[in-house]
Amino acid sequence: MTTFDCADPVARRAGLTAAATAAQAGELVVLPTDTVYGLGADAFNAAAVQKLLATKGRGPDMPVPVLVGSWSTLDGLVTAVTPAMRRLIEAFWPGGLSLVVEHAPSLQWNLGDTRGTVMVRMPLHPVALDLLRTVGPMAVSSANRSGEPPATSVAEAEQLGDDVAVYLDGGPSTLGVASTIIDLTGELPRILRQGALELDRIREVAGEVLAADRS
Repeated sequence: MTTFDCADPVARRAGLTAAATAAQAGELVVLPTDTVYGLGADAFNAAAVQKLLATKGRGPDMPVPVLVGSWSTLDGLVTAVTPAMRRLIEAFWPGGLSLVVEHAPSLQWNLGDTRGTVMVRMPLHPVALDLLRTVGPMAVSSANRSGEPPATSVAEAEQLGDDVAVYLDGGPSTLGVASTIIDLTGELPRILRQGALELDRIREVAGEVLAADRS
């Protein structure tokens, strides 16, 4: 394992190169995001995603979310970008909003038992965005073993040890809480997890939003 201090421009460039090379080779990397630190793998490398799940101590029943580096990347991942999806993306990406959407059936990936959906987010962190724009969509889960609190610093993420090839230290997470998750696969948007974004802000953009316990 190697840790790079991304506050130093030279180390940041070296770290991004090392992380991209590792991810493209099927290895795991830890990257900073605006919410919490993430454990990442190439989303289209099934073996790497399986390694991510094993490192977390999770099974395929808890699918891995995907992070993207630009709005336009989403167009190639979903069956259709709906008006509600577009409004939410324009208002809150990059940022602390994750969207559960139907993914394009042609995609050759295995993120777990997704039932044809994927949870996707564009993080508001320059190091994460630089890495994503190099590697492409990455399967990213919080950088901790299952049952442990999400890591908000690279020191906390280093609990994963040598299972991770490269650690990118981007300083403390600015939000320190997980993203808000909205399911867009039904007739109305549904909150699956309240997190970084206030519900009132989401309703201002999306209109009526169902709570998780409503049918």
